[in-house]
Amino acid sequence: MDNGTIVHVDYELYNAENGDLLETTLESIAKEQEMHQEGRTYTPLTTVVGAGQLIEGFEESLMEAKVGKEYDIVIEPTKAYGDKDTSLIETINQDKLMRAVQDPKSLYIGASVEIGGRNGTLTLAAAGRYRVDFNHPLAGRSLRYKYTIVKVIEDRAEKIAALLKSNTGHDDFEVEFEGDDVSITVPQAMLFDTNAAMMKFRVVSVLRDATDVAKVSFVEVHEARVAAAEEDEHDCEDPDCGHESHSHGEEE
Repeated sequence: MDNGTIVHVDYELYNAENGDLLETTLESIAKEQEMHQEGRTYTPLTTVVGAGQLIEGFEESLMEAKVGKEYDIVIEPTKAYGDKDTSLIETINQDKLMRAVQDPKSLYIGASVEIGGRNGTLTLAAAGRYRVDFNHPLAGRSLRYKYTIVKVIEDRAEKIAALLKSNTGHDDFEVEFEGDDVSITVPQAMLFDTNAAMMKFRVVSVLRDATDVAKVSFVEVHEARVAAAEEDEHDCEDPDCGHESHSHGEEE
Protein backbone atom coordinates (compact mmCIF):
# COMPACT_ATOMS: atom_id res chain seq x y z
CA MET A 1 0.00 0.00 0.00
CA ASP A 2 1.30 3.43 -0.91
CA ASN A 3 1.44 6.24 1.63
CA GLY A 4 -1.82 8.18 1.57
CA THR A 5 -3.97 5.26 0.46
CA ILE A 6 -7.35 5.32 2.22
CA VAL A 7 -8.55 1.88 3.24
CA HIS A 8 -11.25 0.05 5.20
CA VAL A 9 -9.80 -2.53 7.60
CA ASP A 10 -11.53 -5.22 9.64
CA TYR A 11 -9.46 -6.33 12.61
CA GLU A 12 -9.30 -8.21 15.87
CA LEU A 13 -6.90 -6.94 18.54
CA TYR A 14 -5.74 -9.32 21.26
CA ASN A 15 -3.40 -9.21 24.23
CA ALA A 16 -0.69 -11.45 22.79
CA GLU A 17 0.32 -12.64 26.25
CA ASN A 18 -3.01 -14.05 27.47
CA GLY A 19 -5.14 -14.13 24.31
CA ASP A 20 -7.83 -11.75 25.60
CA LEU A 21 -9.76 -9.86 22.94
CA LEU A 22 -9.31 -6.10 23.39
CA GLU A 23 -11.07 -4.60 20.36
CA THR A 24 -12.71 -5.67 17.12
CA THR A 25 -14.62 -4.21 14.20
CA LEU A 26 -16.44 -7.52 13.64
CA GLU A 27 -19.77 -7.94 15.40
CA SER A 28 -19.65 -11.75 15.08
CA ILE A 29 -16.30 -11.88 16.90
CA ALA A 30 -17.54 -9.51 19.62
CA LYS A 31 -20.54 -11.76 20.25
CA GLU A 32 -18.40 -14.90 20.18
CA GLN A 33 -16.02 -13.40 22.77
CA GLU A 34 -18.90 -12.00 24.87
CA MET A 35 -17.73 -8.43 24.29
CA HIS A 36 -20.68 -7.26 22.21
CA GLN A 37 -21.75 -3.66 22.90
CA GLU A 38 -25.44 -2.95 22.42
CA GLY A 39 -26.11 0.13 20.33
CA ARG A 40 -22.68 0.11 18.71
CA THR A 41 -22.46 -0.08 14.92
CA TYR A 42 -19.68 -2.46 13.92
CA THR A 43 -17.99 -1.20 10.75
CA PRO A 44 -14.46 -1.47 9.32
CA LEU A 45 -11.82 0.99 10.47
CA THR A 46 -11.11 3.81 8.02
CA THR A 47 -7.47 4.85 7.99
CA VAL A 48 -4.94 6.63 5.80
CA VAL A 49 -1.93 4.38 5.29
CA GLY A 50 1.30 5.96 6.51
CA ALA A 51 -0.40 8.95 8.13
CA GLY A 52 0.58 7.93 11.66
CA GLN A 53 -2.99 7.36 12.78
CA LEU A 54 -2.18 3.86 14.07
CA ILE A 55 0.59 2.33 16.16
CA GLU A 56 3.90 1.94 14.34
CA GLY A 57 3.85 -1.84 14.03
CA PHE A 58 0.36 -1.88 12.55
CA GLU A 59 1.23 0.93 10.12
CA GLU A 60 4.31 -0.95 8.90
CA SER A 61 2.31 -4.12 8.31
CA LEU A 62 -0.44 -2.26 6.41
CA MET A 63 2.11 -0.78 4.03
CA GLU A 64 3.09 -4.31 2.96
CA ALA A 65 -0.45 -5.74 2.95
CA LYS A 66 -2.71 -6.65 0.03
CA VAL A 67 -6.46 -6.23 -0.29
CA GLY A 68 -8.51 -9.25 0.76
CA LYS A 69 -5.67 -11.18 2.40
CA GLU A 70 -5.88 -12.01 6.12
CA TYR A 71 -2.84 -11.19 8.25
CA ASP A 72 -1.98 -12.35 11.76
CA ILE A 73 0.85 -10.39 13.37
CA VAL A 74 2.34 -9.81 16.82
CA ILE A 75 3.63 -6.34 17.66
CA GLU A 76 6.14 -5.83 20.45
CA PRO A 77 5.67 -2.96 22.94
CA THR A 78 8.38 -0.82 21.32
CA LYS A 79 6.26 -0.59 18.16
CA ALA A 80 2.93 -0.49 19.98
CA TYR A 81 2.36 1.71 23.04
CA GLY A 82 5.89 1.56 24.40
CA ASP A 83 7.35 0.02 27.53
CA LYS A 84 6.00 0.96 30.94
CA ASP A 85 7.54 4.16 32.27
CA THR A 86 7.84 3.83 36.04
CA SER A 87 8.02 7.62 36.41
CA LEU A 88 4.40 7.75 35.24
CA ILE A 89 3.22 5.57 38.13
CA GLU A 90 2.45 7.91 41.02
CA THR A 91 1.21 7.59 44.59
CA ILE A 92 -1.24 10.30 45.64
CA ASN A 93 -3.16 11.01 48.82
CA GLN A 94 -6.88 10.59 49.28
CA ASP A 95 -7.66 14.32 49.41
CA LYS A 96 -6.07 14.98 46.02
CA LEU A 97 -7.87 12.06 44.44
CA MET A 98 -11.26 13.02 45.88
CA ARG A 99 -10.89 16.58 44.59
CA ALA A 100 -10.38 15.19 41.09
CA VAL A 101 -13.17 12.60 41.15
CA GLN A 102 -16.81 13.69 40.98
CA ASP A 103 -18.24 10.39 42.19
CA PRO A 104 -16.17 8.51 44.82
CA LYS A 105 -18.35 5.44 44.21
CA SER A 106 -16.82 5.19 40.74
CA LEU A 107 -13.43 4.36 42.23
CA TYR A 108 -12.26 0.77 42.02
CA ILE A 109 -9.05 -0.99 41.10
CA GLY A 110 -8.74 -0.69 37.33
CA ALA A 111 -10.96 2.41 37.10
CA SER A 112 -9.98 5.26 34.79
CA VAL A 113 -9.35 8.57 36.56
CA GLU A 114 -8.46 12.06 35.38
CA ILE A 115 -6.16 14.11 37.58
CA GLY A 116 -4.73 17.45 36.55
CA GLY A 117 -5.72 16.88 32.94
CA ARG A 118 -3.99 13.50 32.78
CA ASN A 119 -5.77 10.19 32.34
CA GLY A 120 -4.64 7.25 34.42
CA THR A 121 -5.67 3.91 35.87
CA LEU A 122 -6.16 3.29 39.59
CA THR A 123 -3.98 0.28 40.46
CA LEU A 124 -3.77 0.28 44.27
CA ALA A 125 -5.68 1.67 47.26
CA ALA A 126 -4.34 1.24 50.79
CA ALA A 127 -4.42 3.27 54.02
CA GLY A 128 -5.54 6.50 52.38
CA ARG A 129 -2.92 6.29 49.64
CA TYR A 130 -3.66 5.56 46.00
CA ARG A 131 -1.44 4.47 43.15
CA VAL A 132 -2.31 5.76 39.70
CA ASP A 133 -0.65 4.56 36.49
CA PHE A 134 -0.54 7.33 33.87
CA ASN A 135 0.95 5.07 31.19
CA HIS A 136 -1.25 4.11 28.26
CA PRO A 137 -3.40 1.13 29.36
CA LEU A 138 -1.66 -1.05 26.76
CA ALA A 139 1.89 0.12 27.53
CA GLY A 140 4.27 -2.77 28.07
CA ARG A 141 2.05 -5.27 26.26
CA SER A 142 2.68 -7.24 23.10
CA LEU A 143 -0.35 -7.04 20.82
CA ARG A 144 -1.71 -9.47 18.29
CA TYR A 145 -3.63 -8.15 15.29
CA LYS A 146 -5.67 -10.29 12.93
CA TYR A 147 -6.75 -8.06 10.09
CA THR A 148 -7.90 -7.81 6.49
CA ILE A 149 -7.94 -4.77 4.22
CA VAL A 150 -11.47 -5.11 2.88
CA LYS A 151 -11.42 -2.13 0.51
CA VAL A 152 -9.22 0.54 -1.00
CA ILE A 153 -11.23 3.74 -1.48
CA GLU A 154 -10.59 5.34 -4.88
CA ASP A 155 -13.55 7.66 -5.51
CA ARG A 156 -13.00 11.23 -4.29
CA ALA A 157 -16.50 11.70 -2.88
CA GLU A 158 -16.34 8.33 -1.13
CA LYS A 159 -12.94 9.21 0.35
CA ILE A 160 -14.31 12.41 1.83
CA ALA A 161 -17.45 10.73 3.17
CA ALA A 162 -15.36 8.02 4.85
CA LEU A 163 -12.94 10.52 6.39
CA LEU A 164 -15.78 12.71 7.64
CA LYS A 165 -17.44 9.82 9.43
CA SER A 166 -14.22 8.38 10.88
CA ASN A 167 -13.06 11.74 12.22
CA THR A 168 -16.36 12.99 13.64
CA GLY A 169 -18.47 9.94 14.41
CA HIS A 170 -21.30 11.55 12.44
CA ASP A 171 -22.70 10.76 9.02
CA ASP A 172 -25.36 12.31 6.76
CA PHE A 173 -22.98 15.04 5.57
CA GLU A 174 -23.90 16.65 2.25
CA VAL A 175 -20.82 17.15 0.08
CA GLU A 176 -20.65 19.32 -3.05
CA PHE A 177 -17.66 19.98 -5.31
CA GLU A 178 -16.77 23.01 -7.37
CA GLY A 179 -13.55 22.08 -9.09
CA ASP A 180 -11.11 21.19 -6.32
CA ASP A 181 -13.09 23.11 -3.70
CA VAL A 182 -15.48 21.24 -1.44
CA SER A 183 -18.53 22.44 0.49
CA ILE A 184 -19.70 20.30 3.40
CA THR A 185 -23.14 20.71 4.96
CA VAL A 186 -22.94 19.69 8.61
CA PRO A 187 -25.63 17.24 9.82
CA GLN A 188 -28.06 18.51 12.44
CA ALA A 189 -26.77 16.12 15.11
CA MET A 190 -23.27 17.57 14.87
CA LEU A 191 -24.53 21.13 15.38
CA PHE A 192 -25.22 20.25 19.02
CA ASP A 193 -21.95 18.39 19.58
CA THR A 194 -19.74 20.30 22.03
CA ASN A 195 -16.66 19.08 20.14
CA ALA A 196 -17.89 20.27 16.74
CA ALA A 197 -15.34 23.08 16.38
CA MET A 198 -12.41 20.76 17.09
CA MET A 199 -13.87 18.13 14.75
CA LYS A 200 -14.04 20.62 11.87
CA PHE A 201 -10.47 21.72 12.47
CA ARG A 202 -9.32 18.08 12.39
CA VAL A 203 -11.38 17.33 9.27
CA VAL A 204 -9.79 20.20 7.34
CA SER A 205 -6.31 18.96 8.26
CA VAL A 206 -7.09 15.35 7.31
CA LEU A 207 -8.78 16.24 4.02
CA ARG A 208 -5.87 18.41 2.91
CA ASP A 209 -3.34 15.71 3.78
CA ALA A 210 -5.25 12.75 2.32
CA THR A 211 -7.13 14.17 -0.68
CA ASP A 212 -6.61 16.70 -3.48
CA VAL A 213 -9.18 19.23 -2.23
CA ALA A 214 -8.29 22.91 -2.12
CA LYS A 215 -10.74 25.13 -0.24
CA VAL A 216 -12.90 23.47 2.42
CA SER A 217 -16.14 25.20 3.44
CA PHE A 218 -18.62 24.14 6.10
CA VAL A 219 -22.31 25.01 5.84
CA GLU A 220 -24.46 24.99 8.98
CA VAL A 221 -28.22 25.05 8.54
CA HIS A 222 -30.14 25.97 11.69
CA GLU A 223 -33.80 25.17 11.15
CA ALA A 224 -36.36 27.85 12.05
CA ARG A 225 -38.10 27.45 15.37
CA VAL A 226 -41.83 26.78 15.40
CA ALA A 227 -43.67 29.63 17.17
CA ALA A 228 -45.18 28.65 20.52
CA ALA A 229 -48.70 29.69 19.41
CA GLU A 230 -48.38 27.51 16.31
CA GLU A 231 -47.25 24.58 18.43
CA ASP A 232 -50.28 25.03 20.71
CA GLU A 233 -52.60 25.13 17.70
CA HIS A 234 -51.12 21.93 16.29
CA ASP A 235 -51.33 20.20 19.66
CA CYS A 236 -55.02 21.11 20.22
CA GLU A 237 -57.50 18.37 19.30
CA ASP A 238 -60.65 20.51 19.84
CA PRO A 239 -61.80 21.89 16.44
CA ASP A 240 -62.87 25.14 18.15
CA CYS A 241 -59.62 25.44 20.08
CA GLY A 242 -57.64 28.60 19.49
CA HIS A 243 -60.10 30.26 17.10
CA GLU A 244 -60.61 33.24 19.37
CA SER A 245 -57.27 34.97 19.11
CA HIS A 246 -54.08 33.99 17.32
CA SER A 247 -51.20 36.05 16.09
CA HIS A 248 -50.06 35.19 12.58
CA GLY A 249 -47.10 36.11 10.45
CA GLU A 250 -44.49 36.46 13.19
CA GLU A 251 -40.99 35.42 12.29
CA GLU A 252 -37.98 34.52 14.39
